[in-house]
Amino acid sequence: MGWETRERGTRYYTRSKWVDGRVARKYVGGGLLGEIAASDDELKRLQKEEAVAYWKEERESLEALASPVVELWEAAQILVRAHLIAGGCHRHNGEWRRARREQRNQDA
Repeated sequence: MGWETRERGTRYYTRSKWVDGRVARKYVGGGLLGEIAASDDELKRLQKEEAVAYWKEERESLEALASPVVELWEAAQILVRAHLIAGGCHRHNGEWRRARREQRNQDA
């Protein structure tokens, strides 16, 4: 988006947009119409930047609130794994299973 100057010295405003992998330019106008379109585009750009900044801050604050929960989850996973290993279990293809007992122990 931007102002361009033609060979005769007249200025006009265009909008650029990606269409089918290339940039397509759309003529908006010159003079007052171009000024209005440029102001409108600038306002929309600023609003979009503010929204992006707001959601970035919101995401960071939620991540800060969630970090203790993540730490608690990791600690619980470690405790569960230790309990299962102590109980004689092992992992088989991502699944916890009890270890087989040897034949000698069953015969006795």
